[in-house]
Amino acid sequence: MNTIINQSIRKTLRFVGLGVLGIVATSCTEDFVEMNKSKTAVVVLTPNEFPKLFSQALSQGSHHPSYQTGQNLFSDLYAQYFATTTPNFLSDRYFINMSWINSHWNPIYTQVVPQLKTLFENYQPNTAEYALSNIWWVFSFHRMTDHYGPIPYFDAGIPAQSVKYDAQDKIYDDFFKRLDAAVTVLKGKTAEKPFGVADIIYAGDVNKWIKFANTLRLRLALRISKVDPARAKTEAEAAVAGGVLTSAAEDAMMVRTAVSSADANGLSRIAAWGEFRMSATMESFLKGYNDPRMTEFFQPAFATKTYEGLRNGLSPAQLIEPLNTNDNNSNIGARWVRNTGTGSGWENIFAVKADIMHAAEAYFLRAEGALNGWNMGGGTAKSFYEDGIRASMATWGFSGAAVDAYINGTTPPVAPGDSQKSPAISNIPVKWGATEAVQREQIGTQKWLALYPDGMEAWAEVRRSGYPKLYNVVNSVNADVPTTEFIKRIPFIDAERQNNKAAVEAAVSLLGGPDKASTPLWWDKD
Repeated sequence: MNTIINQSIRKTLRFVGLGVLGIVATSCTEDFVEMNKSKTAVVVLTPNEFPKLFSQALSQGSHHPSYQTGQNLFSDLYAQYFATTTPNFLSDRYFINMSWINSHWNPIYTQVVPQLKTLFENYQPNTAEYALSNIWWVFSFHRMTDHYGPIPYFDAGIPAQSVKYDAQDKIYDDFFKRLDAAVTVLKGKTAEKPFGVADIIYAGDVNKWIKFANTLRLRLALRISKVDPARAKTEAEAAVAGGVLTSAAEDAMMVRTAVSSADANGLSRIAAWGEFRMSATMESFLKGYNDPRMTEFFQPAFATKTYEGLRNGLSPAQLIEPLNTNDNNSNIGARWVRNTGTGSGWENIFAVKADIMHAAEAYFLRAEGALNGWNMGGGTAKSFYEDGIRASMATWGFSGAAVDAYINGTTPPVAPGDSQKSPAISNIPVKWGATEAVQREQIGTQKWLALYPDGMEAWAEVRRSGYPKLYNVVNSVNADVPTTEFIKRIPFIDAERQNNKAAVEAAVSLLGGPDKASTPLWWDKD
C-alpha cells in the first residue's frame, strides 16, 4: 500500500480542485481542516486518512449534505411522497431548475469519485476495503444514471478537457461485474472490520455488506427486467443465491454526526422549513389501508389534528386555499422534526439516521422475480410479498396482530378529501389478489410504501414498473411533460453543456431520444 499520494492521484486532486479533500467540516472528517488551509501544499495521505475518505464518499453519495436541491425538490416530488406548499417552488409543476440539480450531479463527481478512486489506488483489489469502495461506487452511480441516462462513467475522475458519456446499458453491465467481484472478495473477509467506525452504515460488518451488495444487485436486475429479461434473471438469481437482506436489523441506515449542520439528516433539516407536506397519493393509500406506518411517516396537521395531504402541482392561487396551507396538511413524522405550526424544532437532525436501504425491499423484489418465473429462493410471490410487509412494519416498529390484520386487509385506498376532490388513487386492497395484474400492482404499491422516504429509488421504480398508480400533477409548466404524463428523466445539466459540450451532444445519440424530461431511459419500457 502506498503511503504517499502517487502521481495519478495528484492529477486527480488537481482536476477536481482538491475535491478529494473538500471534506473540511462537513462530515466526520473535521481534522482535514488544517490540511485545507494551504491550497497549494502537496498533501500526503497515510492509511490513517483512508477510512475518512470512505466516510466522506458514503455521506456525499447519500446526498444528505445537499438534500433539498439534490433530492427533495426532484425525486421526492416525482415519486409523490410529498407535495410542495411553497408557491415559488415550480418543481412540483415539473419545472426543472438546472442550477438546483447541480446539487445532485456535483457531489458524485467532486466528492464521491475522488475519494473512491484514491481508495482504489491505495488498496489491492483483493482487500475488503476495495470491495466496499466498489459497492459504494455502484450505489452512487446507479442513482446518477437513473436520473439522466448516459453519464460520464468509465472516465469519471480522469483529468481531461472533455470527458465522454457512456451508454446506460454499458454502465449497468459494469455495475453487475463490480458487485459480483466485491461479494466474491468479501466472502473471504468476514472476520475483518474494513474501515471500522468510519463505515457510517455498517461499522465494517462484512456480512451485512455482502447482503447489501446482493440486494443492490437484485434491485438493478429488476430494473432491467423489461429491456434485458435474460440478463435480469441471471443477475437476480445470483444475487438471491448469494444472500440478500432479510430483517430490519440489517437495514442500511447511515449515521449522521453533529460536526456541522451540513452533516445532519438532510430530510430532518429541510422538514423544519415548512415547504412540503404529505401528498394526496400517500393519504389515499395510507388511510384506505388503515396503515399503522402513517403515524411514523407523518404527523397530524397542526390545525386539524388529522392526517391530510394535498395534490402535486398546485398553482400559487391554489396553494393559498385553506385546505392547502401548511397547518392544514401533515408534515413528515416526528422521527425527523417537531411540528409546531408556524415553526418547527430541529432537535433530531443529528440523531436520526439516514435511510439508505431497507430489507423489506429485497422481499418485494423477490416477489416480483417469482412472478417472472425466476428462482428467488424457497418461497412464492405471495410469501415474499407478505414477508416484505412484515419487514417494513418491523423497520417502523410494528409487529404482531396489527401487522397480520394489515396483510389480510380488504379495504381499498380512499378519496383523500382534498381541494381537488380527487377520487381514490386505486381500487386494490392489501390482501393478496387473485390475478397476476393485481398482484404486480400490489407488489409495486407495497414496495413504494416500504421504500419511504427514499424518493430517488421510488421514482425509479415508478418509471420502471408503472406502480403504484399516482395522481397526475394538477398543473405543469413544462412543455415537454403535460399533466397527462409523468416526468421521465432529468436533462443533461447546463454546466456540462457549457464545459463538456461535444461529449453531451454525443450523449444524446446514446439516449435514444431528445434531451428532454419526457424521454424514457434505456430500462424504462412500457
